[in-house]
Amino acid sequence: MRPFHYEHAADRAQALKAAAAAGANVHYLAGGTTLIDLMKLDVMRPATVVDINALARDHAEVRADAEGLKLGALARMSDVAEHPAVVRDYPLIAQSLDLAASPQLRNMASLGGNVLQRTRCPYFRDTGWSACNKRQPGSGCAALTGVNRKLAILGVSDHCIANYPGDFAVALAALGATVDLEGPAGRRVIPFEDLHRLPGETPHIETNLKPGELITGFSVPAGSWTRRSLYLKIRDRQSYEFALTSAAIALDLDAGGVVREARIGLGGVAAKPWRSHEAEAALRGRPLDEASAQAAAHAAFAGAKAGGQQAFKPELGRRTLVRALLEARTMEV
Repeated sequence: MRPFHYEHAADRAQALKAAAAAGANVHYLAGGTTLIDLMKLDVMRPATVVDINALARDHAEVRADAEGLKLGALARMSDVAEHPAVVRDYPLIAQSLDLAASPQLRNMASLGGNVLQRTRCPYFRDTGWSACNKRQPGSGCAALTGVNRKLAILGVSDHCIANYPGDFAVALAALGATVDLEGPAGRRVIPFEDLHRLPGETPHIETNLKPGELITGFSVPAGSWTRRSLYLKIRDRQSYEFALTSAAIALDLDAGGVVREARIGLGGVAAKPWRSHEAEAALRGRPLDEASAQAAAHAAFAGAKAGGQQAFKPELGRRTLVRALLEARTMEV
């Protein structure tokens, strides 16, 4: 690990001031479950680290009301996953957090840090590989012809096929959440879908955060679909593993089983937290059955680009989505 300057912020104003003074190469520290790992691997090399844990006094709330669910960015994953209102009214959120990591990590990791976790692509995380456009812009992408079994097949480019590894962010994207931001230029609220960027020609620019900007919270709008929701995660082993494919599902069905509204997110297969508007459109107004679920799955993966060891992923992704939809249909709400 390289030397860095550490600063503890007592409040939000001090955190923003410290980040502004430090310049571009500054990172906020909450749980540290991603940042510290990557610093040890020499992948991330911040000149300044600003500890923002004291901000939990103001930004760790978990509140559900008629308008929806409010989540502070400094709330810990385990606290949100076990919150009675989240478990009852937003099971998709609770399950995505509960399936995301070991108990020790869930107790430590913050929601804000979790959504900003970086890819598990082996070529990004191992500095012995020089060809990684995400780590060294312009160097190439070794994963295109290398070990890419777990990497992305949606939203990729010729410059990068790294996948987004998280679960909670997929749920937020599916549910149409917004994210609260605060930076030197003031406060703003953006759709969660706009937080992360596709790789395009600049895979090293992963988010639309402005310099020094801080995530302070998330808002999930209330809807008739939030209770009939679930997160299905397919992985190589049952415990503490990242998704090969996953599906975040939220449905509103009428008494006859016809889909009034659907919210669908896909994980383990995309370059960013992925909402499949195509799959949602394929379901609306149709009875939810095997045929309509299959149609939605084919719509979701119509644009998939799978090469090398990834040939199995589109089919596994489709089967995951079909299974999740049919399981959600049978939920008691």
